[in-house]
Amino acid sequence: MPLNRRKFLTKTAATGAGVAIAGAAAAPAAQAADGPAGKGPKRPKRYALTVMGTTDLHGHVFNWDYFKDAEYKDAAGNAQGLARISTLVNQVRAEKGRRNTLLLDAGDTIQGTPLTYYYAKVDPITAQGGPVHPMAQAMNAIGYDAAALGNHEFNYGIETLRTFEDQLDFPLLGANAVDAKTLKPAFPPYFIKTFHVPGAKPVKVGVLGLTNPGIAIWDKAYVQGKLKFEGLEEQAAKWVPKLKSLGADVVVVSAHSGTSGTSSYGDQVPYVENAAANVARLVPDIDAILVGHAHLEIPELKVVNEKTGRTVVLSEPLAFAERLSLFDVELVFDKGRWSVESVSAKVLNSNAVADDPRITRLLGDEHAKVVAYVNQVVGTATATLTTVEARYKDAPIIDLITKVQEDVVKAALAGTAYASLPVIAQASPFSRTSEIPAGDVTIRDLSGLYVYDNTLVAKLMTGAQVRAYLEYSAQYFVQTPADVVVDVEKLTNSGGRPDYNYDYVSGLSYDIDIAQPAGSRIKNLTFAGAPLDDAQQFVLAVNNYRANGGGAFPYVASAQELWSESTEIRTRIAEWVTAKGVLDPKDFASVDWKLTRNGTPVF
Repeated sequence: MPLNRRKFLTKTAATGAGVAIAGAAAAPAAQAADGPAGKGPKRPKRYALTVMGTTDLHGHVFNWDYFKDAEYKDAAGNAQGLARISTLVNQVRAEKGRRNTLLLDAGDTIQGTPLTYYYAKVDPITAQGGPVHPMAQAMNAIGYDAAALGNHEFNYGIETLRTFEDQLDFPLLGANAVDAKTLKPAFPPYFIKTFHVPGAKPVKVGVLGLTNPGIAIWDKAYVQGKLKFEGLEEQAAKWVPKLKSLGADVVVVSAHSGTSGTSSYGDQVPYVENAAANVARLVPDIDAILVGHAHLEIPELKVVNEKTGRTVVLSEPLAFAERLSLFDVELVFDKGRWSVESVSAKVLNSNAVADDPRITRLLGDEHAKVVAYVNQVVGTATATLTTVEARYKDAPIIDLITKVQEDVVKAALAGTAYASLPVIAQASPFSRTSEIPAGDVTIRDLSGLYVYDNTLVAKLMTGAQVRAYLEYSAQYFVQTPADVVVDVEKLTNSGGRPDYNYDYVSGLSYDIDIAQPAGSRIKNLTFAGAPLDDAQQFVLAVNNYRANGGGAFPYVASAQELWSESTEIRTRIAEWVTAKGVLDPKDFASVDWKLTRNGTPVF
């Protein structure tokens, strides 16, 4: 199917693309207070609209941790899952009147749990007569009105995304996702819903969907030459006036983009990754923005628009269906038109309610299939492996990842001109709680080690480039003088760098001197027992996120690509363990690096 021919994407000769849907009912939230006949003017009519929003659901339908095979729990007492969100939505609709509410999502829906992986890869929705995606089933049943595209929507390729889109009863919006050839919208840019108000003009609510420009980097293998992703500010400036010209009294933006104004991909893309606050500040006539992507909780953020002086209200609910944002919009009808009088926002906590039994019944069979799948035994471990200390000590459990990647790339390059080059590999300590227990090893044990659906790429790098790569990675550690007591809880994540942007590199030996300033920390860097030759060529086995520029590591994105594949690294780990039968650290563990201070080991 052509990229721009979708059931919710309608075109006219002059207006571009969008969706217009009319609500059909009277609105009890509208109020008119008229003075007695002949005794004073009528007071203007008012209307109260409530916009609900979720974001970064990442496949969470149930309050269940598939990696631990148990109900989800955390220290803060959070609960997860659309089944909880459904209960909250039902409560809000009962209080406000369903006809006075709108339910939106800001993206990252179909990737993130074994549930979503199963229906993308094991029992794929793209197969002939395949299943309906669990997230589509749940969101349709709850009654979403529209959702924005997230960057993780593209992780399984265009076909999976388009199939998911076709299974939805509501539009998937992305004004800044355009066809690479025609530059026309590849998804509906906007959605308009009409709310009928007795005795007054209907209220029209325009919803603009914006996604993340970083998709062009992170999923380059799927989107290059097919889709382009423009800047959020530029596209909002184009489409918000369009919504106003179509009569929108209220403009809400659903943006898969954080508020910080920063980017994780350096200057590889000319557009800001976390641009939601910039949109509010620079583009007039927006009333509210549902924020996503950053996995932060922002109950209410007020940003003043530079051109109009009006306040725009932003809210970001916590990811994984842990929160529901609520925007309460008050409108007044005066002189023949509606205008927004005020907007306020807050978040509701899904731990305050129980699962909606309608949702748990609907998806109980799918859940049971995935639980059975992840509990398959694929091998036996001779020792317990854990990531508890992996971010500051060279841990065998991370060596397992790099060993698998080395083996896969060596096999792929056998018989090629690059077969004689040494293969090194990167891996990150994604989780601080992953464990592969001694004894039976299951798919869920291995999936918990590698929680992302990354795939493997082989890049050609020089010794000098690898050295720079390691220096960049070592910025993760907080500079700690030799005479200061080391607190491991304060040792890492310097400058807010997440754990997934710290890389081990196997096949080399090196020290990271954390007493030194960033950029001067890699010491005693050797290969095969000799100081690293800057001119030496290496094949770096690297995940596709990093290979495409994720984390802005130097040189790797522009390095020559020798090979890549679409099989997930997680699957390769499971295959490796299955083939071995026994998971023994002597087959993969090695001490490649250590932390030092002025040459003295920290641990």
